[in-house]
Amino acid sequence: MTDVVSFTRAGFGRGFRRGMAFGPGVFAYGLAFGLVADQAGFSPLQAFLFSLVVYSGSAQMATLSILAAGTSLTASILWSVVALILVMNARYVLFGATLRPWLGQVSPLKAYSTLYILGDGNWLMSLNAYENGERDAGFVLGSAMSPCLAWLAGTAAGSVLGGYAPNPRVLGLDFMLIAFSAAMMVGMFRQKSDWGVMAVAVVAALGVTWLGSPAWAPVIAGIAGGLFAWMRFSEADAA
Repeated sequence: MTDVVSFTRAGFGRGFRRGMAFGPGVFAYGLAFGLVADQAGFSPLQAFLFSLVVYSGSAQMATLSILAAGTSLTASILWSVVALILVMNARYVLFGATLRPWLGQVSPLKAYSTLYILGDGNWLMSLNAYENGERDAGFVLGSAMSPCLAWLAGTAAGSVLGGYAPNPRVLGLDFMLIAFSAAMMVGMFRQKSDWGVMAVAVVAALGVTWLGSPAWAPVIAGIAGGLFAWMRFSEADAA
């Protein structure tokens, strides 16, 4: 029997307050992106719109790496950027599927508005809340809204202050992407067999870097790790 799901202002408020825990970290991440975007030649408006439309810190940072590696904004580089964003955000297809017990029972407008600003952190938080009995889908939107606003505010602040700050790479602020990814990896680690997926991704990233294309390391690592996980689970299902 399917649980009855609601979508209320009270649920939104609960989610928003819970999501505020991500605020400081996401703001710092957005600040780092804004600084790096300024160094890459983005105007404050361009950086803000990039964060608003794409809203994926990992994909945006990786995109800046590709743009910085290119000598001009050619069609091939643009297609590479589009492919990069699609590949790095493909996981949200699976994230959305896990939220179907909630969002499948609300209107398409509410469901897709929520999925548009869904983040890794609030996705994990929402799954945990559902397991603990939360049945108000407004919680998902609220918990996504807090970090989204923090990300946009950080981007705006970083891009405006970029002209007054030293190179963010000198300060190590571009390490935020690596730190955030590592934190997410620890949070999603479930069993010893996950070490195989991580090892494949690390080897792929090191190999691409050794070949002289470090900007593509996050993309190739994600594809390699995902393919290995898919093959492993396919073999397990067949057995």
